[in-house]
Amino acid sequence: MKNLMIMSALGMSIALGGAVQGQAASDEGKGPRHSFEDLDANGDGQLTREEMQAHMKARFDAADTDGDGVMSLEEMQARGQERAAKRAGKMIERLDTDGDGGVSFEEAQARRGGKMFDRADADGDGAISKAEFDTAREKMREMRAKHHGKKKEQNAE
Repeated sequence: MKNLMIMSALGMSIALGGAVQGQAASDEGKGPRHSFEDLDANGDGQLTREEMQAHMKARFDAADTDGDGVMSLEEMQARGQERAAKRAGKMIERLDTDGDGGVSFEEAQARRGGKMFDRADADGDGAISKAEFDTAREKMREMRAKHHGKKKEQNAE
């Protein structure tokens, strides 16, 4: 029973996170797009808790492929694989400059242009010292923490 409750809560968190993240990301051109109009089921120009919950329930039900009301590990993995496949496809579209359906090392590097190296090489001497490496690593950790914290705040709303 405890596992059932945990899995249900986890599944709802995933659905909620997707809805909130999708709404926030739609303005940035990333992630699922849920327009205000999509969420405003009755078209009254306001989103109610019930409308948001109905949207989340529909997303949950779509991922709950066996319809038992519980998100299993396999269902969560399938949903994650589906989303990863979509992201990978979009990445190839963006990076595949020669149109061969794949991304070569050169195509991947052209996109970045060595920016990460340049950022880490703070003194611009063409080499990254241990101190520069450690500083760059810490900045990346801070950026990740800030990014993940922002997602947590969005999911909490």
